[in-house]
Amino acid sequence: MSIQLINARKNNLKVDQLTVEHNKLIIFSGPSGSGKSTLALGTIYAEAYKRYVSSLSSYARQFLSVLPETEVDSIEGLPPAIAIEQKATSHNPRSTVGTVTEIYDYVRLLYARIGVPHCPIHKTSLAAFSISQIIDLLLEKHLDEKVIILAPLKQGQSGAHDTVIQDAINQGFVRARLNGSIQRLIEINIDPKKKNTLELVIDRLTITKDQQRLADSLELCNHYGNGRILVCLKETDEDLLYSTNHACSQCGFSIDHLEPKLFSFNSPIGACSSCDGLGMRRFIKPESIITNESLSLEDGALRFWDTSHKHYWAVLQSVAKHLEIATDTPWNQLDEADQDCILYGSKQRIKMTYPNIYGKPITRIKAFEGVIPNLERRYQETETVSIKESIGKLLAFSACSTCNGSRLNEKARHVMIHDQAISTTVSLPINELLNWCQSLNLTPFEAEIADKILTEIKNRTQFLMSVGLNYLFLNRAADTLSGGEAQRIRLASQIGSGLVGVMYVLDEPSIGLHMRDNHRLIQTLIKLRDLGNTVIVVEHDEETMYHADYIYDIGPGAGIHGGEVTASGTADELKNNPKSLTGKYLSGQLDIPVPSKRQAPSDHWIKILGARCHNLKSINVDIPVGLITCVTGVSGSGKSTLINDTLHPFIHNKLFKANWPIGECDDILGIQHIDKVIDIDQSPIGRTPRSNPATYTGVFSHIRDLFSQTEEARSRGYQPGRFSFNVKGGRCEACSGDGLIKVEMHFLSDVYVTCSICQGKRFNRETLSVTYKGLNIHEVLDLTVEEAITIFKNIPKIYKKVQTLSDVGLGYIKLGQSATTLSGGEAQRIKLAKELSKRSTGQTLFIFDEPTTGLHFHDIAKLMQVIQSLRDQGNTVVIIEHNIDVIKTADWIIDIGPEGGTAGGEVVAFGSPEKIISSTKSYTTPYIREALNKSKLTE
Repeated sequence: MSIQLINARKNNLKVDQLTVEHNKLIIFSGPSGSGKSTLALGTIYAEAYKRYVSSLSSYARQFLSVLPETEVDSIEGLPPAIAIEQKATSHNPRSTVGTVTEIYDYVRLLYARIGVPHCPIHKTSLAAFSISQIIDLLLEKHLDEKVIILAPLKQGQSGAHDTVIQDAINQGFVRARLNGSIQRLIEINIDPKKKNTLELVIDRLTITKDQQRLADSLELCNHYGNGRILVCLKETDEDLLYSTNHACSQCGFSIDHLEPKLFSFNSPIGACSSCDGLGMRRFIKPESIITNESLSLEDGALRFWDTSHKHYWAVLQSVAKHLEIATDTPWNQLDEADQDCILYGSKQRIKMTYPNIYGKPITRIKAFEGVIPNLERRYQETETVSIKESIGKLLAFSACSTCNGSRLNEKARHVMIHDQAISTTVSLPINELLNWCQSLNLTPFEAEIADKILTEIKNRTQFLMSVGLNYLFLNRAADTLSGGEAQRIRLASQIGSGLVGVMYVLDEPSIGLHMRDNHRLIQTLIKLRDLGNTVIVVEHDEETMYHADYIYDIGPGAGIHGGEVTASGTADELKNNPKSLTGKYLSGQLDIPVPSKRQAPSDHWIKILGARCHNLKSINVDIPVGLITCVTGVSGSGKSTLINDTLHPFIHNKLFKANWPIGECDDILGIQHIDKVIDIDQSPIGRTPRSNPATYTGVFSHIRDLFSQTEEARSRGYQPGRFSFNVKGGRCEACSGDGLIKVEMHFLSDVYVTCSICQGKRFNRETLSVTYKGLNIHEVLDLTVEEAITIFKNIPKIYKKVQTLSDVGLGYIKLGQSATTLSGGEAQRIKLAKELSKRSTGQTLFIFDEPTTGLHFHDIAKLMQVIQSLRDQGNTVVIIEHNIDVIKTADWIIDIGPEGGTAGGEVVAFGSPEKIISSTKSYTTPYIREALNKSKLTE
């Protein structure tokens, strides 16, 4: 059996015929942009998904996402399909690794079934007894003793308690114990100013083997004592307190029946009331409000409360006048009490005069809430996106002070299993969580209850470890996961499902994975295949290719130059195929060269001192200025924490006076050698079809200026805005400049119909009649980068920007190509091109986070040439990377580890590649040694 595909033509595909065998591990490789993902995900998987959805009822279909239409004549032999893509699992702040993997659901169930509640004040366990258990205890220890059964009503409370006493009399009770003394209810005289303890006498009896009276009395006591039963031994005057609820005998703190919802931060039953289960609180620091301490209020010392904001400035003037605060005095010379009053408000009622929405003055007498509380409230309440964004830039986050970031309320936080709370359990790395489950010493009763729960937790944690995610924590927010981590989590869940006869389609699962862990991922893919599944992987990893049953090399180039199957076969067969670009790199015929001579560090360094954010262990790290530094280490070792969470925000805040949260460290020195920091990641350049490379890089502005300067445009008075499809005037209003009209089809795919007025050209006829070198504005946007270089070679502003796009290997994309069709690697290179086209100062710090994602060997070779040119201009380049071809060409390496999670966070090795290969502690150095030796053999 096999999948038979005929005439696939979506995007750049030109595949006439393709046969993919079932139950094999298949690799689609080729240059970035050649059409691999379009073939695997956009055609084969999309067609399988469409057929599955079409088999469902129209009611069910409306709840499922709809994929774009496939462009293929026919595909036969398609099995049920599951796609595992490289995208973030969730942007919901309530989503965690535990909830995504469902391990947390089992941990909650475990704590609900065998957890022991504790009093948060006295730290004692809160044992709950049934009436039968209480009877058995009394018969065992106090048989034939006289006792008094008491129901606690009030404990250490002031007041007359007349209503309580009268209710007891009405119910037929005769006596109560007040502060240790038994009195008749009708004679009790309570001092309301004192704190009194009042207990209702339910019965006085001798404990005998006849249990009926004792049981009835205890039931009645349980009812009136709200689950608390007091048994007074008359001979010794000793009180025995029992509770049918989980309650503290000293303070009365109680927990109702334990249930899994109590441990859910997404439920009001378990969530911390202070942070609503988010584990953090938003607040605004005074530093982010104060623009310059040497300025006065009049000169704009406070953001959003200066003279340009008439309403709030008028309020501030009224407050300053009432409190006698000088508005012309520099902020740093005001009294601290006056500063606090302005920032955090005053309870005094103040007469405030300010303009209403029509500009007329109105007067109100009320308390002043303060600048910071006002901005925090406005952020919470506003529905205006611009206000939300502007105030949002001032926000900082900190762990909730009530729950310490655990997200749970007090009751849930004090349920223990072997003296360990659930908040501690979910903060363990996956491998330590597995060890904890295996080391639990349970009673036979507990073991019987917990057996199936623990089995599920163990299995799921082992699946995560099998794909190299042993360093993750269950309480880690899902939106902090990389695309590769999120993909491998889904892959682990599929292993656990044990499905057979399924086609799995994966998009570069090796992203973000260290070479040491790569073999575990490969074994996982092989296991999926051996279960009886077809596994199709879009991949560039050399080791994975050697384990594949079959490889399809897509190319020969990218964009319009690709889309064909240039070669197919095993890795060894591709090595001997002259048409395969991938095969040439596998055979060593082509290679990414190692520099013949390394550049040595100068006397200038960026020094990170005492970095201790997350798992970093107060490390000191020196980064040479003016060189390419590669930060390496196993997944979860602390690379991103060091660079993205500590170095980047620290320098950004210093250079641009921003307020980004910074990972804990003592200090960072050497910033005087840097005048700009640029972080080039893989986030999209835009999330709508209107965003494209031309608009993002700014070249479209120059093109519009060029069109507005043509003779035809000047004679008509057309300004640059006339040639924009985002504003009225020159665009087609029938489709609002989209070129397409969306027709919603309910449970079917939305249909995008080409606009009948502009024929998809986005602009009206008058605008399109203006041409440059025979091309109108629509035709210019439809040019590839390569074509644009030729057209605009005499226009320096435009030529430089399009040339840099070509330099980073994007000559095949179109200027007006929708941002939604670009891969993460393409988006990252467009960002790089944008920065390259700017004037270089030679003192910029460039930060790359795994820039090789989605790149073929050939693309990596081009990328390294660009990065080396940045270095040669004097800039400092820091790259977080696992790709050995990048690591071996770096000038300096900083290896973090040795392991991930708590076992990482240390500097294992540092220096040039040749220097650190002698390190025995690093998991990276053996691979560097092998790559350097291979390069020597190739030479």
